Amino acid sequence: MTGTVQNNLITVRQGDSFAINFDLKDKCKPVDLTGAMMLMQVRDNSDNLMFSISGTPVDAKDGKMAILLTPVQTGIPVGDYNTDIQVTLADGSVNTIFPANVNQIGVFRVTEQVTR
Repeated sequence: MTGTVQNNLITVRQGDSFAINFDLKDKCKPVDLTGAMMLMQVRDNSDNLMFSISGTPVDAKDGKMAILLTPVQTGIPVGDYNTDIQVTLADGSVNTIFPANVNQIGVFRVTEQVTR
């Protein structure tokens, strides 16, 4: 599974699978994600939705979830897109977890593949 996540940038090669793993903590303690929903949206510069994908619980009680990208999601044209990832907790509170810096826009970058 290829790709990288850093600061406000997620990079993946076009057509590849990629798991983005999250281990959410609040003051060094795991956040209980039981009943939580995680949502990632990727949009082009005209705000057209390229794809939307829900997170998958890995160990919700211990704050672990993942976004499992498939070649369907990463098969979009090469380029940079706007993205964020939000978690809605069981109590209804919404938290944007990517990008962590509220002053930045998240970037989802698809790089060129060679093997088709």
